[in-house]
Amino acid sequence: CANYLPTPASRLRAAFGVDLPGATWGVEAYPGARAPIVVGDVEGGPARHAVLAVFGLIPPWSRDGRDSRRCYNARSETVAEKPSFRHAWRQRQWCVVPAQAFFEPRYDEGRAVRWRIAGVDDEPLAIAGIWEAWRAPSGETVRSFSMLTLNADVHPVMSAFHAPGDEKRSVVLLAPDAVDAWLGADHARARALVVPFAPERVRCASDPRPSRRR
Repeated sequence: CANYLPTPASRLRAAFGVDLPGATWGVEAYPGARAPIVVGDVEGGPARHAVLAVFGLIPPWSRDGRDSRRCYNARSETVAEKPSFRHAWRQRQWCVVPAQAFFEPRYDEGRAVRWRIAGVDDEPLAIAGIWEAWRAPSGETVRSFSMLTLNADVHPVMSAFHAPGDEKRSVVLLAPDAVDAWLGADHARARALVVPFAPERVRCASDPRPSRRR
């Protein structure tokens, strides 16, 4: 997932029990954009709060912070070993990405067409992720995040997306009652929560990007 709709500020409290006063973010998010995430207590507890973070994880060793452009998804199968993600995983820096919908391409007509995947009831989705804190050369601490993904070759919904021949992947959607369990999870519990979502939880529709005017 490289494009999604962050949950607006007006819905964060009702959906996730958090606020982010004074912060603003765009209607759509692409890698490099700032958007809200929900994190737990730094000691690993379930206490929730929201922070604004860059979509695309910036590892602690990054020199220029540009890694966000390619580290926006973390494969759950290798997240514990990959240099960009393993620190966040080992430190159990879990987060939830509040989203109204996310987008994936379908190739039914031989070319990529953007499709929107949203909750069947239009309630915000809770996407499982990991976060990191990077110290910029200026001294600023920059929070960033990546969405966890898993194989979706046989998923009834997500197997329809991505280019023919490519492996099918899906973000991890947490059930509403699993948010605190994720934020406070140990590694074994986190692995147990990284599972395909029930297909009846979402509805999909074609939603092409508007044509650019010349």
